[in-house]
Formats: sequence, structure tokens, C-alpha cells
Amino acid sequence: MSINICIAGVTGWAGREIAKAVLQSPHFQLSAAVARKSSGQDVGEVLGLNNIGLNIDNNLEAALTKPVDVLIEYTHAESVKKHVLYALNKNIRVVIGSSGLSAADYDEIDSIAKQKGIGVIAAGNFSLTATLAKYFSLLAAQYLPTWEIIDYASAKKQDAPSGTTRELAEQLANIRSNGIMIPIDSTVGIKSARGASVAGTQIHSLRLPGYTLAFETIFGLHDERLSIKHDAGTSALPYVGGTLLAAQKVLVAKGLIRGLDKILFGG
Repeated sequence: MSINICIAGVTGWAGREIAKAVLQSPHFQLSAAVARKSSGQDVGEVLGLNNIGLNIDNNLEAALTKPVDVLIEYTHAESVKKHVLYALNKNIRVVIGSSGLSAADYDEIDSIAKQKGIGVIAAGNFSLTATLAKYFSLLAAQYLPTWEIIDYASAKKQDAPSGTTRELAEQLANIRSNGIMIPIDSTVGIKSARGASVAGTQIHSLRLPGYTLAFETIFGLHDERLSIKHDAGTSALPYVGGTLLAAQKVLVAKGLIRGLDKILFGG
């Protein structure tokens, strides 16, 4: 049987590529779609394909009146938590590709998902190469005691830091405490120049034209450095495969799984 999918943010940068892949896959059925600007229009036509007989809804409540097994959430940071909680209360499993959620938000989502006995899979980045960069960073932290993260994105990205780097910082804290030599509160001058503190990691967010999405974890020792960097191009295609893998795995998950690396490598 195919998996009934609802995509929230179906006309967005990532959502439209995921929708096209869902429509082409024998494993999935696009049963609902959400986008404010294109509501009422056939989703196939909006995506530049043939008419498929499915109109886009302008809100999640309307979309989830249709048969849906998994919500794939790729909307704005301001909407994601509300959408996730609404879907969980409808006993619908969720894959979260949107950024903007805090550790406390994820704790709340995990608690509700466990109460419902259903799964949620969230990743700051569903790209395989980005997942490897994150995995290598977590591996390096087992041996190297000091690091900082640079978060790169386009000038139009409103949220900071990115979901990828926030997730990485929180997971680095599970490996060991970051050995910052001078406490941030002891900084002379403008403390914010040292970046944002997330779970003991300093994250420096750049928002400039010329970038799409990238992150770099820099580890420092005396007289040497290790830099682990992932740099994405302008296409959303790298995020499709990981998102659809999560949409399959979430059917058997219980509670929250954070990070594509947990699916690929366990742990």
C-alpha cells in the first residue's frame, strides 16, 4: 500500500521538489497539499505538471480532513510548531524539514508523540552529504575539546541560526562540554560579537547574497585546526531523498527522532 502524504509548503523551494518526487514514486500518494498563495489551484498544474485532480488547501486544518498518514512540514518557522502539534493531535505522523524550533519545542513534540504512540522525524538538513558532515563533526568532538560553528545562508533567510546548526550544537553537547577558554560573559567589548550560544557552542550566522545553505564546524587545538564544511547549491534536490526516507521510517517510529544521521547510522 502507498503512504498518503500531505506536504505543507508544497510550492516552496524544497516542498515543490519533494512533491514532484512523491508524485513519481510508487511508494507514496500525494493526498493533500498546503500553500497559501496557490490555494484552490490544482497542485500538478502549479508544479508545472499535468492536472492531477488535487487542489491545494490554504490551511492545514482543511488539508488534514483528507486521508493522510504522514505530514511533511516545510513551511515558515512561525508556522511549524503549530502545524506539528495539530497533526499529532490528529494522530498523524510528521516529518519536519522546517527550521525555527528550539530544544524545548522538540521536548514538547517528543512528549506528545510518545503519548500518542506515533513517530516524528526532524532534521535540520535532510541532505546525505550534510548528514555526513554532521556525523563527522560529532565523531571529531569525541577527541577534540573545542569548537565553534559558522552558519551560512542567503540574505533572505529570516531565522538564525539555521535548524542544521542548532541541531548540531545541541547534539555536540551530548558528546562533551565545549572547552571555551574565556567565558563569553568575560568577553571585553561587545559580547554578541562572539556569536549566539546554543547548548555551549558559539554559532556565527552569516546571511549574505551568494550563499544558499552551508555550515562549518571548526575544531581548534594548539597549532592546528580541523574544519568540516558542507556547502549546498541552489537546488533543493539534495533534500528530497532523505525526506522521503524519513516519511517511510516515521511509520514505525515512536516519539521524536532528531537527525537523518540517527536513521542512517543509528545511535
